[in-house]
Amino acid sequence: QVQLVESGGGLVQAGDSLRLSCAASGRTFSRYHMGWFRQAPGKGRELLGVVAWSGLSLYSADSVKGRFTISKDNAKTTLYLQMNSLKPEDTANYYCAAHAVWNGDPKRWEPAYWGQGTQVTVSS
Repeated sequence: QVQLVESGGGLVQAGDSLRLSCAASGRTFSRYHMGWFRQAPGKGRELLGVVAWSGLSLYSADSVKGRFTISKDNAKTTLYLQMNSLKPEDTANYYCAAHAVWNGDPKRWEPAYWGQGTQVTVSS
């Protein structure tokens, strides 16, 4: 079992940076692949990126490549999402998720564990 709690969301201006954190509980955190999703009002869920249990990047969405970076600290059992050059279209609820397997398909990856989400609002 893994429990995930996101933090770090808030209201920022376009061009600002923000770092989200996802604190995980459970001794087996280091064995899970971890990812960040987001969902904007009226839109579908979007997978932003996935890192392997080792921290190796497995997937990064084109929509945020070069602006968003995912990292994983197994010692602190925390996943991070560093977001730079934020745009109003980045406004969404951001979720972290964990799963033992990465199937290589960003449209069909269904993690077993989810956080409750943290809201990010970017004003223009």
